[in-house]
Amino acid sequence: MSAAHVGQLVLVLHLLIIAFNVVGLVAIPLGARLGWGWVRIRGWRALHVVSWIVVAVQAVLGRACFLTLWQDDLTGGGAEDPMIMRWVNGLIYWDLPMEVFTGIYLALFALVLALWRWVPPSRRSRPSR
Repeated sequence: MSAAHVGQLVLVLHLLIIAFNVVGLVAIPLGARLGWGWVRIRGWRALHVVSWIVVAVQAVLGRACFLTLWQDDLTGGGAEDPMIMRWVNGLIYWDLPMEVFTGIYLALFALVLALWRWVPPSRRSRPSR
């Protein structure tokens, strides 16, 4: 498998992690309101918090995401990338100062911590319906 193909897989992984993080921000309060038991599963919620910790720490350190760096190293991030890869890159990589991302990521991390308090995970391994 070529480095470019591995870079494309890293992009897919990155996109899935972003989706997991963003969907969690919406699904947790919505699920609590609608009585969805799965939004209180402790392991899922802990993974969501840990994922956001990684995002917040990288932002505070002023570093780009390690997946972004890895993908760039593998693909070179050039115009020869496949069209869908360029489109997805345009969707998730914005040309803004790092301070803007740091503020956004820290605010969203604070929301994740607040959601842990507002919609606490179940103490049991499987929530009741």
